Formats: sequence, structure tokens, C-alpha cells
Amino acid sequence: MSFTVAIDGPAAAGKGTISKAVAAHFGFAHLDTGLLYRAVGKRLLSGEDAVLAAKDLRAEDLDVDGLRTPEVAQAASRVAVEPEVRQALVDFQRAFAARSGGAVLDGRDIGTVICPEAHAKLFVTASAEVRAERRFKELTEGGLETDFDTVLADVKARDERDQSRATAPLKPADDAVTIDTSGLSIEAAIAAAVAVVQKARG
Repeated sequence: MSFTVAIDGPAAAGKGTISKAVAAHFGFAHLDTGLLYRAVGKRLLSGEDAVLAAKDLRAEDLDVDGLRTPEVAQAASRVAVEPEVRQALVDFQRAFAARSGGAVLDGRDIGTVICPEAHAKLFVTASAEVRAERRFKELTEGGLETDFDTVLADVKARDERDQSRATAPLKPADDAVTIDTSGLSIEAAIAAAVAVVQKARG
């Protein structure tokens, strides 16, 4: 039996961490849909056509190195505004969501566009400053040289692009439960998400 959990939210809000934990708790499969766009963005940076790359995307493309760099993140955000790219990736995501045994998908338009009939929907968010601080720490610990102001500007630019795009803008689904992680510990945020999914399962 399939049970779909849709978790949306802006960059560095904690949705990836929460999604993985929720999937592990319930024994569901997990898909970070942002990796699909990062994989296409990485291939774009290599000189490939974004639409053709999206149509040709395979599961192994999500395991290549270098998908988490700021350059790839920006490329992913750019290709994500292209309707043909989004359409090419919709089928991939919906097939994953329908798999038996349950699935958790995290992204920016899962509850609104990809899986509007999801059994449980969450919108995970946090202030831009808190998210930039998390991303700055992640990048510098990974050996990348940057500064907080640059990361904050990137976060805000990405938010603006994601929220204002004509196709599948970032926004909470009408029936999504919002979790603001700005002042929450990881454990508290995960517990809140697990409770939402548990209630939806009945």
C-alpha cells in the first residue's frame, strides 16, 4: 500500500534532515527532489541542454559528486524555472511517490503540484538569517571559502526566484502543516513532523 508524505520548504530550512528522519521512522523510501534539479543543473554547467538532461535523468545521476556546491545550487534554481525541465521531472517524482511501502518526497512543489493528493503535507521553513547561518556553517565546514553576507544574499535571491516563478512557485499547500524550525532543535523539529505524519496515518 502506498502512503505519500510531501515536505516542502525553502533552502536550508531543515526539510532534508526532517524528511530523512521521517522516512527512517516509518520505514518509507525517501527522495530529495532538489537533487533532480541539481543533477540537471550540474549537467547544464557541463554544457548540456537542460531539457534533454532532464528527460535523460537516471537514478544514478543523483549519486554523483559535487551536487551540493553553491554553483550547482544556483544552476539548479535557474533550470527549475523552465517549464519543460519541470515537466520532464514530474513523472520521475510521481512514480517514486506511488511506490508501495510509503514514500517521503521533499522539495518545493511536492504538496502543491507533484503530489496534491499526498496523505500528509508539511511546509518546513525558517527565517532567511537562520537558514543562511546553517548554510554558511555547512559550506565552510565542507572547506569552501565564503562569507555570511554572500550566503545570505544567495539564500534571499533563491527565495525570490523560487517564490516568483510562473510555474510551480514555492508556497505551502492549503492543507499543509507549517513547521518553523528557526527556534527548534533538530530533535524537536523531527518530533513535530513525525507527529503530523502519525496523525495522518490514523
